Amino acid sequence: MNASSPNKVPHILFLFSDTGGGHRSAATAIIGALEAEFPGQATWEMLDFFKHYAPPPFDTAPDTYAPMAQIPDLWELGFIASNQRITARAIQRVLWPYVRKAVARLIAEHPCDMLLSVHPIINTPLLRGLPKDRPPYLVVVTDMVSTHQWWYTPQADLTIVPTEEARQRGISLGLDPKRMHVVGLPIARQFAAPMAKPQARNKLELPQDIPLVLMVSGGEGMGPLEETVRAIINQRVPVGMVIITGKNADLKARLESLDFPYPAAIRGFVDNMPDYMQACDVIITKAGPGTISEAFTAGLPILLYSKMPGQEDGNVDYVVNHEAGVWMDDPAGVAETLQRWIDNPVEMRKFSQNSLNLARPDSSKIIAQTAMAMLGRYPFEQIHYYDQS
Repeated sequence: MNASSPNKVPHILFLFSDTGGGHRSAATAIIGALEAEFPGQATWEMLDFFKHYAPPPFDTAPDTYAPMAQIPDLWELGFIASNQRITARAIQRVLWPYVRKAVARLIAEHPCDMLLSVHPIINTPLLRGLPKDRPPYLVVVTDMVSTHQWWYTPQADLTIVPTEEARQRGISLGLDPKRMHVVGLPIARQFAAPMAKPQARNKLELPQDIPLVLMVSGGEGMGPLEETVRAIINQRVPVGMVIITGKNADLKARLESLDFPYPAAIRGFVDNMPDYMQACDVIITKAGPGTISEAFTAGLPILLYSKMPGQEDGNVDYVVNHEAGVWMDDPAGVAETLQRWIDNPVEMRKFSQNSLNLARPDSSKIIAQTAMAMLGRYPFEQIHYYDQS
């Protein structure tokens, strides 16, 4: 790894794409940690490589992601087919002639002292196109367990993974264990210093005298959120609902027309999720890795009701096997489970504590420290990784 000149403020290029909300959120969380831990010691930019550098038709990936994600069978087929050793390498070899010029242009137009990738697809082609005296390259894996093998590139200087399961996956694919570290998924630093529950509820104008369930559908408003809300209403589970519909305005409007027997707050896209998680007692969510990691940090029992097949299967297993929550893809079953938890607070506290035990609230801070260490601006020996005793 080449450290930057000590007299120059290093520039970090974040490689991401808006194919799902998790990649942008991860990059933003790391940038927030850099600003907090190393103010004025680095500059950075975020680059959606699909949108600005991929050749047609791949440049439409950010726009076509949501429609594709609405077809689970097609998504699972693509994930599994591309995630085999032979096919994964073959696809990248076939695509290389089409992306070679784009990679060269990206390198020329964005000079930097470090590349930090939070997306699996760009790593192998970009590292192939970089010169031998390239800047340090850091990969931050943003899938929790069912990690696609495109994440794992031996040419990367370091690879940060969220779980030991993801680290073992990298080892099985031939990565050097000494160049992989378990850190957790990068989440906003606000999760590391949450406010008290009454304060959070007061800030968000939520009731203080009733259990609150946070219902999340992901940034694109995917999953059977509406059906689950209706099931909870029909069974008259005695909870207030805080429902985050993301960018799905139609879903928000439909939910606002429902007759709720208990208090309900319906929100679109929000940028203060730490406050909402701290205000609530339970979370019902699709099995996205970012939301799960955030829920761990808030110590929320987790009811998983939807997943991206293939890609998020491991997330479900991780939550269930660690008894931090349950998987229930039937709306009526979700309502029944929620009622059982309300009736049995000891059981709910058990799930809450197990969830909190999996938290990695300092993940973004550790990644920021790692990036600065790779630039020669922070001592590696002071960084605590979770794969080290």
